[in-house]
Amino acid sequence: MNATSNADPRELDKFGEVAHRWWDANSEFRPLHDINPARLAWIDSHAGLNGKQAIDVGCGGGLLSEGMAALGAQVTGIDLSEKALGIARLHLYESGHVIDYRLISAEAMAAEAPSRFDLVTCLEMLEHVPDPASTVAACARMVKPGGQVFLSTINRNPKAYLLAVVGAEYLLNLLPRGTHDYTRFLKPAELARLCRDAGLEVLEIAGMSYNPFSREASIGADTDVNYLVRARRNA
Repeated sequence: MNATSNADPRELDKFGEVAHRWWDANSEFRPLHDINPARLAWIDSHAGLNGKQAIDVGCGGGLLSEGMAALGAQVTGIDLSEKALGIARLHLYESGHVIDYRLISAEAMAAEAPSRFDLVTCLEMLEHVPDPASTVAACARMVKPGGQVFLSTINRNPKAYLLAVVGAEYLLNLLPRGTHDYTRFLKPAELARLCRDAGLEVLEIAGMSYNPFSREASIGADTDVNYLVRARRNA
């Protein structure tokens, strides 16, 4: 799959339509706001963000990008949604952070900037692209030898379907209906294989637990629904 085709226009349109609410913590992006501190702290604990060159793949409106910048990272954020990037750039006037936002695919960025970044993040994106293997491979090409890649997605099993699709989209209305396509969910073993195929060594697979009522999130051992993968590109 080439660099320009690994994107679903329907997915881009879907997020573009609601991009203006990206920084509203009580909008459909509420779950992202709630889990961001936990995932950001987890990344920082392993990567030491201060002074590092980081790239946020599928940055959307810039929630994680700004979090990393606030911890001292030099951040590049890339996405294929013009509307989301517009909101991300606009929010910089409020936050005062300096982030290089670019409208470019992961594959094209990997060709332009191989081995440039100390760490690569690609969170909550793999379940929205036609070819996640291509995205993982691009992330692996962008990171320096010895650098780390941080990924997250949703497990594929009945529990994940009930909680992430039926519960979140239809019962609790935390997300717009149709946000997720269950067939695109990845089991941890499948994502680990994609990492190995891309030349990455999987260091950790951790679960992300989220309570929508208390709005609390934590990193732990339960990978049944949401999970994160930390991998390293060997020299």
